[in-house]
Amino acid sequence: MTNFVRADAWVWAVRLYKSRTQAAAACRAGHVRVNGDRAKPATHVTIGDRVVVRTGGVDRIVEVRQLLLKRVGAEVAAAAYIDHTPAPPPPEFVAPAARRDRGSGRPTKKERRQLDRLRGRR
Repeated sequence: MTNFVRADAWVWAVRLYKSRTQAAAACRAGHVRVNGDRAKPATHVTIGDRVVVRTGGVDRIVEVRQLLLKRVGAEVAAAAYIDHTPAPPPPEFVAPAARRDRGSGRPTKKERRQLDRLRGRR
């Protein structure tokens, strides 16, 4: 057994990306970091490394507990890392969108400007 695994193979094997191709593309794009450094697809990952993966606009911070060469079941994959990702912030209050009475037609130019100001666009 080797003491390291490729970064793209490991993030794919623990199900952080759906395919190995997506994992390699994420590495090349700079969305995967190993111990704070950008990871190329062939970067070595060892036990104890801290891997930061950006998926869906959220950074997942995981610590490697087990090296996996092939994709495994969800339970085994979840046991292969410790998730240090902070809890998401509570949703911010968003003002409800302005409603128009049904059948009142298109807004006038003045009403459109008022709606834009209300929504914070201008």
